Amino acid sequence: MPLELPTHHRIPLGWLLEHGDETIRDRTLRELAPPGYATPEALNAAQVAVTESKQPLAVVKKQKDDGVWAGNLLGLAPSAKDGIKDVGTIPQYRRLLQLDWPRSGRPFRLADRILFRLLSRDEDPALLFEFQKLAKAEPAATEWARGTMREAAAAALAEAGYSEDPRLRGAAHRIASNISQFLRSPLAEKPFVKAGKALALHPEASPPTWYSVAMIAALPSLRRERAGFAERLGHYLAQPAPKKAFVVQLGKKAVRPQHLLLGDPIDADSKGVPHDLPLALHYIELLARMGALEWAPVASKVLGRLLKDVDERGVWAPKGIRSQPKSGNRITYHYWPLQPEDRRPESREMDVTFRLALIAKLLGWELEYA
Repeated sequence: MPLELPTHHRIPLGWLLEHGDETIRDRTLRELAPPGYATPEALNAAQVAVTESKQPLAVVKKQKDDGVWAGNLLGLAPSAKDGIKDVGTIPQYRRLLQLDWPRSGRPFRLADRILFRLLSRDEDPALLFEFQKLAKAEPAATEWARGTMREAAAAALAEAGYSEDPRLRGAAHRIASNISQFLRSPLAEKPFVKAGKALALHPEASPPTWYSVAMIAALPSLRRERAGFAERLGHYLAQPAPKKAFVVQLGKKAVRPQHLLLGDPIDADSKGVPHDLPLALHYIELLARMGALEWAPVASKVLGRLLKDVDERGVWAPKGIRSQPKSGNRITYHYWPLQPEDRRPESREMDVTFRLALIAKLLGWELEYA
């Protein structure tokens, strides 16, 4: 490993269940508790409590009967310029997954129809959603928009547990093949070209994205079948990401992408303190799920630094914390936070404590329960 990390972790099971909200309690019982700890009745009660809690209900109520949120697919925040009034379908779908809304629930059943249509390469212009205006003005943007939405849909469906669905498996292998071709090409080292005064992604470059990496992280069978590719991707994601701003050139239109991953996006100081803690945890968790953290020096250093602030109970409790960590990157919308902040100090510590425990379990560390 680039940095020596512990191989054991204490999970504050009682603390999480006592102070966590409905989602934290449900996910703690399902994902962190030892086998046999929770009875079927307790698990069912925890799931029911999620369906009656404010956070997920606020998301559910915004969904339309056609399965779409806010008339768009990828919007991470309102944008008057792009005609987006609220967070879109795929981020909201993934948000409900993180909040542990029942997978068999109506919101997922409605949205699944649209997500699977995106995987099928359906060319219905209506499926371009917020990109319809852009595609009409710049036909070159059509395939880029469909490809981006297809990757996002695949990530959402993979996280929802459709790993053995042949429609998802087919789409996932096509996406992996495109990334693999990029990683094997000279473009992996030099992915940019000049576009006037701007720096642009090479038109033939197909780097990984937050969506494709999330998809791969949720598909262990794909990683087993394509072990060489998974290792190359892990090494690529461990290298420092470019610091210079760049655009994607679509005909005469230049788009600033927020979903591409050309290396490790974590920005941290020399001690391993990240400038965006939620983003760092999201990325570390993805690497842990992929078994790729061992190659990532910055991510490992940040994880090691976070663990130094875990107390004897297993609670992340740094000195002087006055508020819940906030993210400056909207790509973490679905991921952060699980616990709304309130006046209790536990609410400031809850999300990081839960995530560190989950990462420790994903890494296969020896677990103690408190």
